[in-house]
Amino acid sequence: MELMTIVDVPSPGFAIEPQEKMLFVGSCFADNIGRRFEEEKFRAVVNPYGVMYNPASILHTVERCGEAPGTAFITLGTNHVYRLKATGEIVDNCRKRPQALFDEQELTVDECAGYLSRAVDILVGRNAGVKVVLTVSPIRYAKYGYHGSRLSKAVLLLAAECVVKRYGNCVYFPAYEIMNDELRDYRFHSPDMLHPSSQAVEYIWQRLHDVYLSDAARQFVKDWKPVKDALGHKPFNPDSDEYRAFMDKTMLKVAELSRKYSGLELDEGIVEMKGRLR
Repeated sequence: MELMTIVDVPSPGFAIEPQEKMLFVGSCFADNIGRRFEEEKFRAVVNPYGVMYNPASILHTVERCGEAPGTAFITLGTNHVYRLKATGEIVDNCRKRPQALFDEQELTVDECAGYLSRAVDILVGRNAGVKVVLTVSPIRYAKYGYHGSRLSKAVLLLAAECVVKRYGNCVYFPAYEIMNDELRDYRFHSPDMLHPSSQAVEYIWQRLHDVYLSDAARQFVKDWKPVKDALGHKPFNPDSDEYRAFMDKTMLKVAELSRKYSGLELDEGIVEMKGRLR
């Protein structure tokens, strides 16, 4: 007896390698997944100009940031945009200015696909071998009404499908479908009943990990986990001999990983800790 429907996650036709240079742009779901890649020591840049929800604002970030990643994740949140009445430009952030200064507009499927296509073209121009992963955020927008939120997501899903069909380097990852079909129970939501819980984000990360990461990347994540857990340990007495011995052993593991995976970038916290232990 099967008590849940499992969403198929097709192979993307490529594999993300250890410490790959990555870019995450889009909704707060892009933040969640991007931070997970950062935790696993991938060279990830995550929403460098803040969270961006609509395709036009996502394009603006890609234009501004200048990154040339090996893999880019674009997470679409909504097709709603705000135009400044005085200029007609789509703003990325209203900066708490009066609502009367803006017109809210819903982008069409073609408009969304157009902005996304321009973003892909820019990324390809910087790195011809870039892989682009499109996702639709599973976060619902209560302010649109739940029917309106579904309509907005439908527009984004159709736009993403258009872009995937247009570009050979683009694939779609079904985060939206996993959340709504596999994790449909409210226990997988945060207390606001709209955002995925940390458990749901971890589950979606694991589905992505199992299909999108190369064998080498999965092995690195496995090798890194005990070191990551040790570095995250909060001691009762950080000045004790026992803790110093524990961290000396941990630093030896970090050094071993650095030799095994050349180019492993250590964050400032690890470097500072190594200095204190000398």
